[in-house]
Order: sequence, then C-alpha cells, then structure tokens
Amino acid sequence: MTGKSIRKCIITALAVMSLAVSLTGCSGGSADSDTIKIGGNFELTGNSASYGASAKNGMEMAVKEINDQGGLLGKKIEIVTADNRSEATEAANAMQKLLDSDVKFIIGPDTSSGSLACVNTADKEKIPMITPYGTNPDITVDPSSKQVHPYVFRTAFIDTFQGKVMADFAVTNLKAKTAAIYVDNSSDYAKGLQKFFVDEFGAKGGQVVSEEAYLQKDTDFKAALTKIKAANPDIIFVPGYYQEVGMIVKQARELGITQPIVGGDGWDSAKLIEIAGADNLNNCYFGNHYSADDTSDEVKTFVANYQKAYNVKPDAPAALAYDSVMILAKAIKDANSLDADKVKDALAKISNLKAVTGTITYDENHDPVKSAVILTFKEGKQSFVTKIQP
Repeated sequence: MTGKSIRKCIITALAVMSLAVSLTGCSGGSADSDTIKIGGNFELTGNSASYGASAKNGMEMAVKEINDQGGLLGKKIEIVTADNRSEATEAANAMQKLLDSDVKFIIGPDTSSGSLACVNTADKEKIPMITPYGTNPDITVDPSSKQVHPYVFRTAFIDTFQGKVMADFAVTNLKAKTAAIYVDNSSDYAKGLQKFFVDEFGAKGGQVVSEEAYLQKDTDFKAALTKIKAANPDIIFVPGYYQEVGMIVKQARELGITQPIVGGDGWDSAKLIEIAGADNLNNCYFGNHYSADDTSDEVKTFVANYQKAYNVKPDAPAALAYDSVMILAKAIKDANSLDADKVKDALAKISNLKAVTGTITYDENHDPVKSAVILTFKEGKQSFVTKIQP
C-alpha cells in the first residue's frame, strides 16, 4: 500500500469514528442526561385556551413538587410545552415538535379531538402519553380494531360513564321525562357524550323531543333555541365546551327558557361564568371530575397550594394535569426506569392511587375507574351537588 493510500485509509477511519461518536451523543435523547424531558401538549390559544392554561399550571406545580423532593431516579424533570391552538391538526403538529425536542413522555392534549389526533403517533414512536381531560372512549381503544392503544392512558373518566351519570341525574334528581339536545357537531367529545346520554336517558324511559346542532366558533344560537323552546322539554342537554355553552346559556335565558340546562365536564372554566353571566347559570348543572370544595386531604392541600401559586381556585383541567404528572411519576418509580416499555407496563398496573381527582385504578382499557361529581352554580360560583360512584 502506498503512503497516499495509507493516509486515505487513516482519514476515512477517523471520519467513521467521528460519525459514530456523534451519533452516540444524539441517541436516546435524555437517557444519559441530568434531566427527564416531559412534553406538555396543551391548548394554550384558541377556543379551549382556558383548559390548556390550567393544565399547564397543574403540570408545572406537580413537577416543582417532585423536583423539590429530589426528582425521579436522581434526575430533575424538565418541561417542554407546545401549543396545539385547540385544533386537532395542530395537536398532531405539536406532538411532532415535542418528539423533535426528545421528550420521553407526553402529558396532553386536553381535548378529545386533539388526543385522538395523537394516539397513533404515541404508539408508533413508543412514547407513553397521558391525556388529562380527554374523555372520548376511542382515545384509549381503537374503534376499528378494538385494540387498546398500548402507550396511551388518561386521567379523566370516559364519556360512557359521564353520559350515564348525567342522564341518571336528569331523570332521578331533576325528574325529567323529556329532553332537548343541543350538541357541538364539530366535537368528537360532544358527539360521543350526546350518544351516551341519549342511550341512557331512553333506557330510563325518557324521550328526546328536539335535537339541534351547532359548530365551534358559532355565536348566534337563537334560531335553534327558539325551536327547542317550542318543544318545551323538561331539560336541555348541551354537551360542548365553555366558549359556546356560555353563549348558549345566555341566549337561552334571554329567550325566556327557564328549564334546567345540563352538560358535561367541558363546561368547567371560569370563563363560562364570564360569558354566560352569573344569574343565567341558575338552574344549570354539569358533570365533573372533582370539586374544589371537596374536604379530602388531597383536594384541600392541592387547592391551597394552587391558590398560593396562581391566586385562583383550580378547575378540573388543572387538577387532572397535576394528577397526570403524579401518575406518571409513580409509574417511573415503580418501573425504576425511563424505558418506555417498562413505564407503560407500570402505568397499566396503577391501582388504588390516591389523587386529587379521586382514587385511580386503571382498567384493561387504560381508563381510570373513578367517581364523578355533579356541580351547579350559586351566585356565580360552582357549588357541589353530589358525588356519583362508578
């Protein structure tokens, strides 16, 4: 071999070694890092921004508590957030941004539509994902294959349970025999909740006398509400998110509709009271994941710490995001590893974990078996009515 050939071989070998070192340094993201990167895929702007802001606060509070106690497995948690703009397509984009940032786990999105846009990516990339607030059953179980998404979990109860709870409350507590439905037709969450409510209401002898639909970002609901008023139902069920629900309640009362208006957990936002007006929310009820007025030690401590940090009473999105981080932390500790497969297996085994929003036990579908609460409004503030066990 000539001197020129020897020099060429040495240069080539050095280049290969350099590339190998470079790739080794990039592999695994945070495996050898001093921090654990957890992504937050939240609705920070758009129609559901209230949920995302609360969820971000809840996540940050949980992470601070964990880090103040030494972190997990000797590492501190680092939060990376992405704004999904309250849109399903943007939720998928936000998830990709988080993956590009080498996060190990993801909390969020909060909405059902946003979560549904991310579940296949979570499985494909083997990234454990916990949606705090997504209640559509299809988030954890593929509706076509009926297979459980192995890397996807939730902290909220599902709409199957929530719909039954609200239908039972309407019949048993409100003595309703007829109902009108006014559904957000652009929301997977609202359409799912509508189905489960209608099925249970009918099974209990109730009759739906009017069905109307609206879309997110609509602002004028009086034409449909006039039709509903003419049907004279005992109650009006409005599954949807606070932005439109607030305007619907306000316009319904302006039209002289005095019947109870009932909804689901999508109502839970201080913005609802601002939009609807305190007096208009009298005789309104909604299902939720927890009450800030609960007297349990977990709730009292959480509410006190949250109010100290953010100067506002925490809503369900805040509490559920806080619980989501604590559930993930428990799984990481139980697995004694950051390996995605070990952590998702540990998540599936979570049982009787005392949390802010109830005692968490995951079923075979990665859904928590937990209670629901019914809330109403008094003088512009949420007020506890009752708790419903699963």
